[in-house]
Amino acid sequence: MSDTNPGSASPGAHSLIEILSQPECWTACLNELPEIISAQKIIETFSGAREWLFVGCGSSYYIALAAAASWTAITRQRARAIPASEILLFPELALAGSDKLAAVVISRSGRTSEAVRAAEVLEREKGIRCLGVTCTANEQLEGVVTRTIAVLPADEKSTVMTRSFTSMLLALQYTAASIAKDNHLVTGLKKMAGQAAPRLSELNPEIRKFVDDHHFADYIALGQGPYYGLSCECGLKVSEMSSSYAQSFHTLEFRHGPKSVVSPETLVMFLISGAGYEAEVDVLEEIKSLGGTTVSVVNRADQRVRACSDLLVEFGFDVPELARLAPYVFAGQLMGLYTGLRKGLDPDNPRNLTRVVVLDEEKSEKTHAAL
Repeated sequence: MSDTNPGSASPGAHSLIEILSQPECWTACLNELPEIISAQKIIETFSGAREWLFVGCGSSYYIALAAAASWTAITRQRARAIPASEILLFPELALAGSDKLAAVVISRSGRTSEAVRAAEVLEREKGIRCLGVTCTANEQLEGVVTRTIAVLPADEKSTVMTRSFTSMLLALQYTAASIAKDNHLVTGLKKMAGQAAPRLSELNPEIRKFVDDHHFADYIALGQGPYYGLSCECGLKVSEMSSSYAQSFHTLEFRHGPKSVVSPETLVMFLISGAGYEAEVDVLEEIKSLGGTTVSVVNRADQRVRACSDLLVEFGFDVPELARLAPYVFAGQLMGLYTGLRKGLDPDNPRNLTRVVVLDEEKSEKTHAAL
């Protein structure tokens, strides 16, 4: 997979190439996963699990939200997501009522302090086996968890997660499908990776032009079910890469108070599911009637969606719904990138952020011990 930077001095150059490389990266990761799952003995190791806890920080927590929803749908086992900090500060609340629990701890770098510490609490203090998911090899997380999935082609140079987010999500969906022996979904994930490349190439200039033509005061991203975690990620990409104010909500919850912010200067991004299509489009029509500017991300749009969308992102993938989740973050990634560039920022290196959040370990240990 090519990772040549065409202009290392250009703001956002790393982020752009990492965003555009995603379909190629997905294919590389999916090709490696059967050997990883077999070598790590993941299916055998976690065969006794009846419930799953997905753990992460920041974007990795949003992967956890989408992956947990996918996991339940694919395996029919209970799965839920929780920030790593909840394991550290309120472990008994986080683990109450759990039975035959396994955990998935997600960290791009394998060095995120809260994620590594949460894995230590789960493995060493609670006796809960953990599966680590990362984009690196031989880092701290791997030394703590029972098994590891490392999607090495997805690692990045930029601060902000883009291809690592989607690749780790796909890796978890593929693992769930392998556990459930769902060959139809496995085939769908591989097929989607090939179908996504031309649509992303078309979408890139479309969103750049849209950003050039519009200025917004704030940004909203909406999604339901497995799309909710993706909407959180879309909002975070806009915040991180452009220092803009962005919020995320469940689509139908947005009408219960938050819609009061809607105006033409508010960009509302709808990640529209297939399962909840009619109800979610009802909200789209309502927000458009209030004067909001709308972006609709959908697999196939009907006339209702077309009439209410200032920008329509339509995929047309011929794969199961769960197999097409990852591309739904394209719009948020590109919106954040080009909004940041328009504001004269460097999306590769957002202010106040570092690529890995590593805390003062001594202070962190004292805080945990005091609880």
